[in-house]
Amino acid sequence: MGYADLRSCLRDLERTGQLVRIEEEVDPHLEAAAIHRRVQRHGGPALWFRRVRGTSFTMVSNLYGTSERIRFLFRDTLEAVRQLMTLKRDPEQLIRRPWQYWRLPALLRCALPRWVQRGAVLAGRTTLSQLPQVQCWPGDGGPFITLPQVYTEDPEQPGWRHSNLGMYRVQIAGNDYVPDRECGLHYQIHRGIGVHHAAALRRGQPLPVCISVGGPPALAVAAVMPLPEGMPEVAFAGILAGRRLRLCSAPASEQFPLPLPADAEFVITGYVYPWETKPEGPFGDHLGYYSLRHGFPVLRVSAVYHRRDAIWPFTVVGRPPQEDSCFGELIHELTGPVIPSVLPGVRAVHAVDAAGVHPLLLAIGSERYVPYAAERQPQELLTQAHALLGQGQLSLAKYLLIVAQEDDPSLDVHDIAAFFQHVLERLQPDRDLHFQTRTTIDTLDYSAGCGLNAGSKLVIAVAGKKRRQLAQEVPFHWPMPPGFGPMRMVLPGIVALQGPRCRRPAATVAEETVPADADLQTLLKYWDTVLAKSPEQHEGWPLVTVVDDADFVARHLDNWLWVVFTRSDPAQDVHGVGAFIHNKHWGCRGPLIIDARLKPFMPDPLDEDPAMQKRIDRFFTRGGPLARWG
Repeated sequence: MGYADLRSCLRDLERTGQLVRIEEEVDPHLEAAAIHRRVQRHGGPALWFRRVRGTSFTMVSNLYGTSERIRFLFRDTLEAVRQLMTLKRDPEQLIRRPWQYWRLPALLRCALPRWVQRGAVLAGRTTLSQLPQVQCWPGDGGPFITLPQVYTEDPEQPGWRHSNLGMYRVQIAGNDYVPDRECGLHYQIHRGIGVHHAAALRRGQPLPVCISVGGPPALAVAAVMPLPEGMPEVAFAGILAGRRLRLCSAPASEQFPLPLPADAEFVITGYVYPWETKPEGPFGDHLGYYSLRHGFPVLRVSAVYHRRDAIWPFTVVGRPPQEDSCFGELIHELTGPVIPSVLPGVRAVHAVDAAGVHPLLLAIGSERYVPYAAERQPQELLTQAHALLGQGQLSLAKYLLIVAQEDDPSLDVHDIAAFFQHVLERLQPDRDLHFQTRTTIDTLDYSAGCGLNAGSKLVIAVAGKKRRQLAQEVPFHWPMPPGFGPMRMVLPGIVALQGPRCRRPAATVAEETVPADADLQTLLKYWDTVLAKSPEQHEGWPLVTVVDDADFVARHLDNWLWVVFTRSDPAQDVHGVGAFIHNKHWGCRGPLIIDARLKPFMPDPLDEDPAMQKRIDRFFTRGGPLARWG
C-alpha cells in the first residue's frame, strides 16, 4: 500500500537510509537550494532541513532526486499502472491474459476520492510570510513554491470529475504583490487550469483555486502527468498511491467551494480574478536560464492552512539534469506504451532532457506510403510529425527529428548519439527540412527574441538508404574569416565552431527577413564561395553548429544538446551552404549551419554563486552530515 501522507514517506526513506536529517540551521534564501543541487548532482539522499531560518516549519527536498528512489516510492503500484497503460494500447490483453491483471479492479476503486469531515491540514493557520521563503537562484524575483499542486474545477461543470491538478509555479512574495494577500501563478492558457480560467472569464466571475503543498507523494506526480482528456489527476493520484485520496472541506466560515487534500502539509486557498495580471518572475527555470518578468494571473489569498509540525517540500530547477528530470523519466516510462494507440504509426518518442525537454524531440515513425517505390522518402513521416506537434505538451517541441523504423528496426530513440548519426547519414538538406514560422513555443524559451510563446519550429524527417559516410576528422582546411575558430568535433558529422560574440538584435514583425549578424554573414559568403562549389570539401560534415565556446560544447554531448537547442530559433538561426528557396520551401546544398550563440536579447544562463558554494562546503567536509556526497 502506498503512502497516505508525506511524513509516512519520510519515515520509510529514513528507515531505508535514503534520507538525511540536517540539524544545523539553513537559510532558505539560496543556501538550501545550493545544498540540494550538490547532493542531487551526486545522486544523494532526500534532505530534511530541521532548522530553517525565518520560519518555524521544517523543509524537505530531493524526495524524487533519483530514478531508483522515485520507483521505490511507488513500488507497490507502479507495475499495475504500467498494466493500465498497456491496456490502453491493447485492450484485448485483458481477454487473452486476465490472470495478469487481477489487481486492477481493486486499484481502480482507488480512483474515487473519499470525503472526510476533518482533515489534518486544518490543524493550524498561518500567512504567506511565515512560510519558508525558498529562493533558488540569485536573480529570482522572490521566493517561490516549487512543488505546488494547484487544483481548480471547471466553473461550468463543478466537481472533481471536471477538475485539473497541475504543477504551476507560485511566487509568494516580491514584485508588486501585496504581502500576505497575493501570490503569482505562472501558467499558460493551453493548460488545464487555463481552460478553467477562460470559462471563468466568459462567465465574468472569479476562479477559486486551492494550492496544496505536500501530502501523498502520488499527488505531486499526478500534478505533472500528461493525462488524457477526461481523466482527473486526483483520480490518477489515488491509483498511483494505491489508496483513495482523502478530501475535506474548508471551515464553514470560509465558504470556500473547492475540496482540500486532507493529508496535505499546507493548503493555500483564494481566488483568481481572470481579467487581472501582475508581473511575475524572474525565475531560474528548467531550460537553464532565467525566465523574465511578465504579466501572469494573481491569486488573492483567503487562507493558509497547515498540519501540526508541517513539513515544507521543495525542489530546485535549472539546467538539466535536475530532480524534475526524474519526473520526466517516470512519465516517459508510463506513457510510452500508449503512444502508438494515440498516434498511429509513431513507434517511440523522446523529449531530450539535456536539451531542456521541449526544445528537442526525437521520434521513430513508419514510412509505409508507396511501398513499391524504389527508394523510401519522407511522406508518412510528415503526417506523423504534424500529429506529434498537435499532441499536448509535445506541441511545444521546437526541433523535431523523425526517422523511419523500417530503415533500422534496432534504433533506440534514447541513444542520442546513434540517433543523430542515423539522421545525418540520410539527411538531404535540400528536401528534408520543414519549417513552421510565427507559431507557439515554450513560454520559457526566449530564443526567438519576439516575446512570450512566440517562435518557430523545424521538422527534420529522413527516410531511405544512407547517403554519406560521416567524417571523424575536423575539417581544418575550410576557409574561415577572422574571429572564427577553433573548431571541435562533437560527434561524427557534427562540428562546433567557435564564433565571435553574436550581435543580432531581436526580431520585429515589421522585418521582412531577419538576417544573420554581420560575422555569420561573412562566414556564409566564404563557404558559399568555396564549399558550395566543391562538394567534396564538405562531404561527411552535414551539420555545423556555431557556438560561443567550442571547447565547452565539445566536452560532453549534454553540453552540445543544451547550447544548440536552447540558444537557437529555427527560422532565424538555421542557415546552410548553398541555401535556396523553391516554391516557398527552404533548403541548402551544403552543410546545415545552426547559430547557437547567445543572442543579446536572451536571458542570462543560470550560474552557481562561488561564494555560496564556499559557504556550504561545511556540510560536505569530513564529519559533516553530507560528506559522502561532496
